[in-house]
Amino acid sequence: MELPNNIVEANGGLNEKLILKKEILYKGMNGRFVERFYLTQDSSYIFKPLTNNGQLGKEVWVYEHILPHFPAIFPRIISYSINDCTELNWMILEDLGQLSHEFNEEIVLDVIKWTAWWHSLPVEQLGNVPLNGLKPRIEEIIAEVFGKKNEVYRLMSDLTMKQELVDAIFEKLSDWQLSKLQVLTHGDLHTGNFAVAGTELKILDWEHAHLNSPHWDLYHLIDMSHPLFPKKVTSPLRERILRTYLDLVTYEHDRECFFTEYYLVATVFSIWMLLLIQKDLKGNGGKWSVEQLNNQLEETVSSLRQCTAALFL
Repeated sequence: MELPNNIVEANGGLNEKLILKKEILYKGMNGRFVERFYLTQDSSYIFKPLTNNGQLGKEVWVYEHILPHFPAIFPRIISYSINDCTELNWMILEDLGQLSHEFNEEIVLDVIKWTAWWHSLPVEQLGNVPLNGLKPRIEEIIAEVFGKKNEVYRLMSDLTMKQELVDAIFEKLSDWQLSKLQVLTHGDLHTGNFAVAGTELKILDWEHAHLNSPHWDLYHLIDMSHPLFPKKVTSPLRERILRTYLDLVTYEHDRECFFTEYYLVATVFSIWMLLLIQKDLKGNGGKWSVEQLNNQLEETVSSLRQCTAALFL
């Protein structure tokens, strides 16, 4: 069934007169709701407002310039509007049906196979891929952690991490230069952005795609915690994921150096995340509940302990 031309009204909202019913799927970072709407009992679509300042038009650009190189591991765009007025930006996507967001070894190893595939794409053939996503780059995260050194020591002490270990982390970071390798990254590859629809894996929400270190996607997939999508990662699982990834990528790499660099990136990223979580907890949760944040804190501390243990073996 084709969408009516006036399915979205001039104010950027869905035309309620044409819709049989709708349901909220989630609230976006922009504060507006992503919704499933039905024109008939058997024809449904996903309406996604695009009002996240700094990201306007990026997802459509990715769909038009990058995802045509991909197999069908993402939902298709049916219609969209890009406008100077932020409230008038939206996308309508195909409805993939019921999505299962699970973090288990089988699914994650499937995700990592595709991640290795798009990391191996020749970036020079992809056009003007954005250089930045929504979060600061790794180099900026390191600088911020150094700038909050005293706060980091206090936080690590509260988490019963020895000062000698924190000293060693800062020493490693001060001597380290991040590999210059840049690949196409999804940019926000946490558990909420991949799902199984029926029997097929789908990778969602490509608006943060940009050039970055391969460790960016790897950290988001393996060790980035999220209040809505808790998971448990063990050291053996992490190693299996990384080994599978390195078996599949086509770019040149030194295996031992790659592992060391991942553990260092994961260590500093986890410290940065802990600072953010602590800030949210002091603000009594904000967008997330205190319980969700405490769970996220516990998960991030676990990743930090495992990665520092691997780093200083």
